[in-house]
Amino acid sequence: MNAAVVLIIGIAILVIAYLTYGRWLAKQWGVDPGRTTPSHELEDGMDYCPAKAPVLLGHHFSSIAGAGPINGPIQAAVFGWVPVLLWVLIGGIFFGAVHDFGALFASIRHKGQSIGEVIADTMGSKAKRLFIIFSYLTLILVVAAFASIVANTFMATFDASGAVDMAASAANASTAMISILFILIAIVFGFLVYRRNAPLGVSTIIGVVAIIACMAIGLNWHPLYLSNQTWMIIVGVYITIASVTPVWILLQPRDYLSSFLLYGMMIVAVVGILGATLMGQGGLDIPAFTGFVDTLAPARTVEGTQVSLGYMFPALFVTIACGAISGFHSLVGSGTTAKQLDNERDAQPIAYGGMLIECALAIISLCAVGFIWNKGFTTGELTVPTKVFATGISEMVATVPALAGTKNVIFSLLILAVSAFCLTSLDTATRLARYMFQEFWLEPGQNVKDATGYKKVLANPYVSTVITVILGIGLGMTGYAKIWPLFGAANQLLAALGLLAVATWLGKVGKNNKMFLFPMAFMLIVTITSLVLTIKGKIAQLAAGTEVGWAVALLVLAILLIICAIVLAVDGVKTLAGQSKEKVAS
Repeated sequence: MNAAVVLIIGIAILVIAYLTYGRWLAKQWGVDPGRTTPSHELEDGMDYCPAKAPVLLGHHFSSIAGAGPINGPIQAAVFGWVPVLLWVLIGGIFFGAVHDFGALFASIRHKGQSIGEVIADTMGSKAKRLFIIFSYLTLILVVAAFASIVANTFMATFDASGAVDMAASAANASTAMISILFILIAIVFGFLVYRRNAPLGVSTIIGVVAIIACMAIGLNWHPLYLSNQTWMIIVGVYITIASVTPVWILLQPRDYLSSFLLYGMMIVAVVGILGATLMGQGGLDIPAFTGFVDTLAPARTVEGTQVSLGYMFPALFVTIACGAISGFHSLVGSGTTAKQLDNERDAQPIAYGGMLIECALAIISLCAVGFIWNKGFTTGELTVPTKVFATGISEMVATVPALAGTKNVIFSLLILAVSAFCLTSLDTATRLARYMFQEFWLEPGQNVKDATGYKKVLANPYVSTVITVILGIGLGMTGYAKIWPLFGAANQLLAALGLLAVATWLGKVGKNNKMFLFPMAFMLIVTITSLVLTIKGKIAQLAAGTEVGWAVALLVLAILLIICAIVLAVDGVKTLAGQSKEKVAS
């Protein structure tokens, strides 16, 4: 199959879905451009702060993207390009985009509060607290995993004598320096736009030029060669500050500027795919379908741990994650995005549209791994998804005669872009975890100012942030390979619960919620099956006596997640059934 054909057909389908199904959803739910949004009603200059649609799209897209739509499709490609493409398109249009749009819309109708508050509105305080516990545990896993990934991207390599290996560490040091310079640029950008009312268009041009400049500086001057543990501590300090800093200072401008890195990365990728096709080298070497079991996978390892996806069901639907549906998106939409939405009409392009852009990136990732399928992926020479992506795209670009000498530069820039998005997702996750921790101690309708006693202390933004960072960074220092297997299932189970929450709320207010029912049931089955398989694997690991401590910890956590999800699912089904009876009776 030709990569350009796959890409063009895929993007055409996504555009049609946005213009038809996305608009239909907005009408069904009653999106009202004349209604005052929480960002205006509750504006506080810290969390609630109206943002222009392009800026907010930049924040939302940067936060939900991370490395997910790159890693997932590349790993799942072992089942063939057809299953991956079908799930990205069907899952993205009818599952993920509906989930993201619904979560954002429900949140803005609940004063910009989290999905936990939406659940409290329909299923009560007990269900709210269960959901918050589930979400908080998932976010701690996100903080731990992404902090470890970022630190690994920044850290120096040391030789046997303990001295820094400058040659081996140069690329990581460059990434670290560019990331630091990028944060400084974002702060200046936010000050100019939000405190000096500089025109967004002019500021954007200056910001993009500044990004290019900081890349040039970082590639040629990178004096920081620090260990993994040191970077973990620095990252912990950074996300602590970023989580409590007013959004206009760092979060909004950094994520907006970060989005241009991703847009640029996608444009370069499209040029590479189309260029390689015109040069007669744009074929996808991946088989259409390889089978229902991951038998053709190379000996993939993460931090020395061998990785196999196992059976296509449920692995395909858990692994692709952000490329089709992700529970983390509902936390972003109902956490930071809902507090910044300027007008309800922006909800469709930001939430539904943002998810479809991720689907397009997932298709690009599929094309990248397809290009080098027989050039390193199946032999085990290239197994790290970000390097597979950067290698595939840079080699496709290099097939164009006029761009033949750009391969190394393109490769470096792609790695830098992915690293920037991991950092973006990391501090967004920390802020979201802070919101969740605060909401746990509050009654429905309360805010932090209303709390008293110990609840007032624990709901304090600084206290909740420090607790979150200590837990996340402490867990992350053990390495993300031990955390990652459970994160995938927990994240997708969170998506099922997000679909359930919005479905029950829409049912309560008399709106059409049927588009949520099948996706919700399907994702519950997929993720509980995945967790059961995880439990089975950990029991086998205990029997073998390998890494007993971690096996016990992950086994207990998997069981807790299943129990929590089943209780919430039962309560949700009862709520939906009751709403159905009331509707029939009326």
